[in-house]
Amino acid sequence: MVGYDPKEDGRSNSKFEVAVAGSVSGLITRALISPLDVIKIRFQLQIERLSRSDPNAKYYGILQAGRQILQEEGPTAFWKGHIPAQLLSIGYGAVQFLSFELLTELVHRASLYDAREFSVHFVCGGLSACAATLTVHPVDVLRTRFAAQGEPRVYKTLQDAVVTMYRTEGPLVFYKGLTPTLIAIFPYAGLQFSCYSSLKHVYEWVMPADRKHSENLKNLLCGCGAGVISKTLTYPLDLFKKRLQVGGFEQARATFGQVRRYRGLLDCTKQILQEEGAQGFFKGLSPSLLKAALSTGLVFFWYELVCNFFHCLKRTDS
Repeated sequence: MVGYDPKEDGRSNSKFEVAVAGSVSGLITRALISPLDVIKIRFQLQIERLSRSDPNAKYYGILQAGRQILQEEGPTAFWKGHIPAQLLSIGYGAVQFLSFELLTELVHRASLYDAREFSVHFVCGGLSACAATLTVHPVDVLRTRFAAQGEPRVYKTLQDAVVTMYRTEGPLVFYKGLTPTLIAIFPYAGLQFSCYSSLKHVYEWVMPADRKHSENLKNLLCGCGAGVISKTLTYPLDLFKKRLQVGGFEQARATFGQVRRYRGLLDCTKQILQEEGAQGFFKGLSPSLLKAALSTGLVFFWYELVCNFFHCLKRTDS
């Protein structure tokens, strides 16, 4: 069960176990979906149309982008920025799931609403993601910079990136793109948690008791569905965030095509609409949906698996 469940009070996981489960789920998922994340970021940052008919387009398809990155930069390119990405995933997962557990328990203790309602999971999921974002956003900026740079690399190591960015762009560089991130993450995470819970109820209703597959399969499939729904509805804001995060980083983007400077969220929205059209807001949607399905499914799958593991340990000890 994700979030506080009053029916399991006394048998639920400790707050420490919830944080560990969130961290483990983030760590494993990040390692598996990193290649898709790199392709998605490259698509989002490309000014030219993602079309084979555009002679200036460096990337125009998932398979083509994968082959080109592999040929030009080698297999390690798919895990560029993996260290900051792992720090991001571990910290984010711990804070998000722990915050969600605490918030849903608070709602129940206050006797305001049923802690398992769709609206409660939506609001608590959004708030928990905002708390996690504020905690790890600097690492997200570092991850994006590493994934976005080509060859030769501007940043050689994580320490080099932190020092260079701080010296050349100031401390606020680590919070670039925070506004669209917070605006996007609240409904995105809210929909993830609420849709995951709702889809599990639908799954249990559709699948009769004697035909149910394993609990793990249910968690994986419902997580995938929640990821696709939430990502589709909030995608443009994710693209704005990525564009803003690489501001001041134009020299490393030169080999990928045109680069642009944006003065803020509204200016970014305006320029993309004028130059790339409304479809520009959805650049990289295909790999993003694939990544969202896999990452959300795997995150909930591993989280529930680790929580169940802790339950088994407790039963063994008792």
